[in-house]
Amino acid sequence: MVDRKELSIIEKRALAAEKYGLVPEKMPKHVAIIMDGNGRWATQKGMKRFQGHRQGAKAVEKIVLHGVNLGLNCMTLYSFSMQNWKRPKAEIAFLMQLYVHYLMGIRNVLNKHNVRLVHLGRTEKLPSRLIKELQKTIQLTSGNTGMVLALALNYGSREEIVDATRKICQDCLDGKLSPEKIDEQRISDNLYTAGLDEPDLLVRTSYEMRISNFLLWQISYAEFYVTETLWPDFTEAELDKAILAYANRSRRKGDVAPAKN
Repeated sequence: MVDRKELSIIEKRALAAEKYGLVPEKMPKHVAIIMDGNGRWATQKGMKRFQGHRQGAKAVEKIVLHGVNLGLNCMTLYSFSMQNWKRPKAEIAFLMQLYVHYLMGIRNVLNKHNVRLVHLGRTEKLPSRLIKELQKTIQLTSGNTGMVLALALNYGSREEIVDATRKICQDCLDGKLSPEKIDEQRISDNLYTAGLDEPDLLVRTSYEMRISNFLLWQISYAEFYVTETLWPDFTEAELDKAILAYANRSRRKGDVAPAKN
């Protein structure tokens, strides 16, 4: 029996591809997920919305570890958007506390599986304790060389692009950069996702047909997979379905489809 913990990302991806009957090149390297449906899941079961969020947090760990076993370079999870501050105050307070406990509890798991945590978003408005635990988890996993777990927390893609534009403008004002040097790579290098590959596959649960201000720049050529499954019910098998759907698509990125013999 092969111990997956001792394998490199490339070796894990090859094993996963073999399991699916695919070549490794057909496997995505970066999967981004819009985790939607916690509240609806709870409502359908006659529960309070916070119970759906608690169940959704349990699903996160399972899917992250499955991503590790699939040999993903990166998994990005849309956890809390900047627009989510419009929700009831009691629900927001519960979520902030849930994130604190999650970050404290997940550190050993991330280190055990060589996963590095990064944060996408702004820290303003986040509770001080949450910021402290977020920064501590990032620091404690910073030396890990396996999959990157990018947590989009207090994130908005339009706001991300605004922040990147401000940094680039400041570099121009400081004489560090001339306007004619601004290109797509320069913009990418100033986004929260700087240094990460762009997503190959975007998964959205709960069958909502919208992007919700998520990675607008980065998903230009990502493949979309939408499922009716609500996030608390999203399992490793559900992610496998998304992977297989992705593998069966022709990713042309603006090119024409290859001619059939």
